[in-house]
Formats: sequence, structure tokens, C-alpha cells
Amino acid sequence: MIQIDDKLISEDIFSEEFVCNLSKCKGACCVEGDVGAPLDKNETLILERIFDQVKPYLRPEGVKAIEEQGAWVLDPSDNDYVTPMVEGKECAYVIFDEKGITKCGIEKAYEDGAVDWQKPISCHLYPIRVDEYRTFTALNYHKWEICSDACALGKELKVPIYKFVKTPLIRKYGEEWYQTLCDAADEWKAEYGS
Repeated sequence: MIQIDDKLISEDIFSEEFVCNLSKCKGACCVEGDVGAPLDKNETLILERIFDQVKPYLRPEGVKAIEEQGAWVLDPSDNDYVTPMVEGKECAYVIFDEKGITKCGIEKAYEDGAVDWQKPISCHLYPIRVDEYRTFTALNYHKWEICSDACALGKELKVPIYKFVKTPLIRKYGEEWYQTLCDAADEWKAEYGS
């Protein structure tokens, strides 16, 4: 683990390579799994605030799920905040393009200027998962078999995870923190990299 301020970063974030390959996986991470996308408390308030602006971008079944369950729900296994799901399947905020690839209805609304919030940070940061503890924050690589094509493309293009998620890391922690992370990655590669 590498420590920057109160953040502990898994070395996998430096050593593993990853680039989403939506043409292969079709955005399965928005559909697979037992619960919706992880949210922090602040994001639950944002989802409540922007629902009316995002609603026109969503599928009818997504709107129905949100109207019945709420803009967010509690994960029954650990009481963490998550996005609601459509009949226990995909995230309620998911839309599909003409090729059947998942997109985020919130992000589409953001791109059109309808809202000022891009999407949950957990989605933007994927495959990094952030766990908040009382005295530190852990950033770990979430390995998931549905992302094998992303791992293959990352390896082919030689893009380490921390570079793939540069924009969301800056969104979450700022430019200065991200530059410190890059410096740490360079030092790590010099000592341990191949």
C-alpha cells in the first residue's frame, strides 16, 4: 500500500492496466451485481435534487423504479447508500444506446447541460473502489471477471489504472493530490515495476 495524506492506495492501481472496452462488455458493470452503484451521503441529496431534470433522460422502467423506491436506497447487506435497481437487475439510471450499450442517464443530462453533476463518483472511478474508514480512506482495485476485456485492452494500450481514472481522481481529490499520486507511481515503478 502507498500512503498519500490519509489515503491508502493499493499498489494494484499502479501495476494493473485497464481501459473500458464498451464494444465488448456493453457496460455490464451497470447491469450486473446484487445492488446499485455505491453512493456517499452527499450524493443521495444530489440525486433527490436533480431527479426532475434527469427524469426525461431515463427509461420508463427506471423512472418507475425510482418513483417506487426513491432516488437512492440502502444496501440491505450493509446499510450503505446505493442507486435503486430495476427489478433487481440494472441500475435505475441506466439507459441503452442503439447498440445495446449501457449509458448513464444522469451523465447524458449532464452532457446536455440539464444538470451540473456528472454521475456518482463510484461509477466514474471504476475499477477503483473507495472505502471510508474512521481514520483513513482506502483506494483498491476491484477485480471483476466481466471486465476481462478492459484488462486486455489496458494491457494492449499499456494504460495503468491510475491513468485510466485520472479525470475522476482529480474530480474527487484535486489536481495537486493526483500529481502526488503520479509522483508516487513513478517512484513505485522505478523500484518495483518491470
